[in-house]
Amino acid sequence: MSQVARRRGRLLIALATAGMLIMTGCTATSSQVDSSSYDTIPEESGTPVDGGTVTIALTPGLTPNYIYPYPPAEAGGTVIGYDLMWRALYRTSLEGEPFDEATSLAEAPVISDDGHTATITMKDYTWSNGKPVTAGDAVFSFDLLKAAIAESPANWSFYTPGQFPDGVTATATDEHTLTLTFETPYNPSYLVSLLQLLYVMPADDWSIAETGGPLLDHRDPANAAAIYRYLTEQSSDQSTFATNPLWQVVNGPYRLSAFEPSTGSFSLVPNPEYSGPGDARIEQVDFKAFTSAAAIFNQYQAGTLTVGRLDASYASKIDELREKGYNVYGAPSPARFDGLVINFANTVDGFDKVIGQLYIRQALQHLIDQPGYIKSRGIHSGTASENYSTGGLNSPYPPDFGDEAPYPFDPEAAEKLLADHGWKVDAENGTTCVRPGTGDDECGEGIEDGQKITFTIASANEPAYVGARDLAFVSQAKKLGIEAKIVTKSLNYMYENYGNSYAPDNADEWGMQDFGAFVQTAYPTSNNAFNTGGSFNLGSYSDPEADELIMASTFGSDPDALSAEVSMLSKDLPVLFFPTPDNLIVWKDTLSGPPSTFRSLLKFVYSPEQWYFTEEQ
Repeated sequence: MSQVARRRGRLLIALATAGMLIMTGCTATSSQVDSSSYDTIPEESGTPVDGGTVTIALTPGLTPNYIYPYPPAEAGGTVIGYDLMWRALYRTSLEGEPFDEATSLAEAPVISDDGHTATITMKDYTWSNGKPVTAGDAVFSFDLLKAAIAESPANWSFYTPGQFPDGVTATATDEHTLTLTFETPYNPSYLVSLLQLLYVMPADDWSIAETGGPLLDHRDPANAAAIYRYLTEQSSDQSTFATNPLWQVVNGPYRLSAFEPSTGSFSLVPNPEYSGPGDARIEQVDFKAFTSAAAIFNQYQAGTLTVGRLDASYASKIDELREKGYNVYGAPSPARFDGLVINFANTVDGFDKVIGQLYIRQALQHLIDQPGYIKSRGIHSGTASENYSTGGLNSPYPPDFGDEAPYPFDPEAAEKLLADHGWKVDAENGTTCVRPGTGDDECGEGIEDGQKITFTIASANEPAYVGARDLAFVSQAKKLGIEAKIVTKSLNYMYENYGNSYAPDNADEWGMQDFGAFVQTAYPTSNNAFNTGGSFNLGSYSDPEADELIMASTFGSDPDALSAEVSMLSKDLPVLFFPTPDNLIVWKDTLSGPPSTFRSLLKFVYSPEQWYFTEEQ
């Protein structure tokens, strides 16, 4: 799992109104928006004006609280815009390429014929203190990543035991050449996606274990561990984020100038030594925290926001925003799927035994009305697309069922599945197992006579469609005697508390969770997410066939391996699939730059160093 770029959701007070629409089957279509009204990005235009401040809305409920790029698991929350301060070897591209060549620190890797070696040439980038960015810095970052994982596997969200960086050796053969050797060869596309997560940090300035201390040899694991502990300790003091000299040494286009611990808002100013594309005409970039989508929309109306997202509940206001001087662009984020994550380890009321049955998961998926959710003004108002695949929409690695739903909305089919497997469906008194056993027409292993289907859904509190779709699902399930209770939580709370891979003691607190989107790399393998023991396997899903297919897509060279993985997982339902929303991006029409830099906002990739205002601000 890649940038699990990390999720969004909120349940507004207006949900009471949305609920009335949902209860009728999601057929309310007034105010439905035509996607053709926002599917085009204007071309770069206008005469650049130096100066001005870009104000960007942060995702509500997702408060930055860390600055070191590899935070320990207990930190929770998210890291301050590190992509703008510290670049990875390779940067994400939304233009159909494996990575964005122009803004990456290195050239494409050259893989040996046997797949055991990757040779990577570093570009001529410079640190903000004038020192060159070298292959040695990349090795330093690799060593600190290994130190973080050695302390706790949970310290890197993308780690699976036995996989990267395990079995990998990094060496700097000269200042510009990084060599990686692998005990087991990786699929080249997957390798590039992994290296999009290797943030390059300054070895000559950070190889210390105490303030003012001597430089240590980070190749020694004990020294690397000491350095990692020191840096994470420094990063825990939010009051010094903008003043600690450590964090002022950057290789990206910006450095931090201010941070507000109480809100998570922060400001960036240009790094004059940045070596990548862009003239950094903007003099300051402010990321502003918000508590709700409504608060963001109010700032659009007031004209005080430069860039941000638009919640689907305000999609009918697109023309109004344009009249106020904003551009609006929207599309589904590539390699994204929205899933109701299932907790296979939750033992409350025998849920683990019940949900372990594939026919139960199939029945539940039959209760999700994707076309209705898309049409409903209470959920998406037309700003979403049907998706039933872990690979996302329009993927180059499609499932074998194409765009057809394996388990389309069909409550009668759901009821038949339950009845055929030994359940008495009773909407009023609750559906119960009446034929326990392991036969084809019985409830399944471990399910006792009289067992009911009950569970709790943890629902993120932003954006509004998350709570609305969860309410719609619960309403439909109730009609078949399935009792689901919704509890609303903030994203930060869910990240810290609702993942069996890092918070196993809380496994019985949630049966399912909806935090918004899974956003993956251009090579959308579910490695780390749905393989047994995966670091981001939140719900403890485990299947030998899935493990085998994920291994093949991760380490094999078969070009069809990933499609086979996507096909199997999408039909086995480690999550229940919701529609994929369009990300609606809003920016002032006085702000311009390459269209690709605005398209990148679909995946939270910001490039303000390539933007400029076309009139005085």
